[in-house]
Amino acid sequence: MKIALIGGTGSFGLALAVRLREAGYAVVIGSRDAERARAAAADLGVAGATNEDAAREADIVVLTTKADGAVETARSLRDAIGQTPVLSVAAELSFTKEGVFPTSEPTSIAQRIQDVIDGPVIAGLHSLAATNLGGDVAPDEDTLVCGDDADAKAVVLELAGKVTSGRAIDAGPLASARALEGMTAVIVNVNKRYKAHAGLRVTGVH
Repeated sequence: MKIALIGGTGSFGLALAVRLREAGYAVVIGSRDAERARAAAADLGVAGATNEDAAREADIVVLTTKADGAVETARSLRDAIGQTPVLSVAAELSFTKEGVFPTSEPTSIAQRIQDVIDGPVIAGLHSLAATNLGGDVAPDEDTLVCGDDADAKAVVLELAGKVTSGRAIDAGPLASARALEGMTAVIVNVNKRYKAHAGLRVTGVH
């Protein structure tokens, strides 16, 4: 299976590329700058291409751009993505003196991406920090995944289960993505308060 990491030259994209490569996936790091993508990819032993070329050749597209550019990036790649499933990992956060909060947007980034492309959108991996994901070993955490398309969700759950040593948990429909994205703010606050690299564990699920 070939996985395109759109905007994959950032810290999260590069960390995810390492985990996916180790899991045996064919990985293509995408960027608006093909040379930048190829340079980053060469360091990791994966492929690099423009975002458009990466999306056209992929079996699944992961949008690893910054949150403020995720929806517009998806819109610009609509034709290249086509019906290919998309995994949205971004979360909008508001940083204040009082702490980190979810933004006041009524819908998730994942839902807004679904509104501008044709293929199914799945949301997940929000609780995984790049520092944890890119460590020497897969992080000992669970990850939550939600979406409306059963087949696309099954693919993402399998992928998610291979980039951590924990479990991939089906967290319901795409509407739940707003809560998953908001949970990122909670984790960031915990990490700031305790100077930690916290993740999630779901108990009572077998």
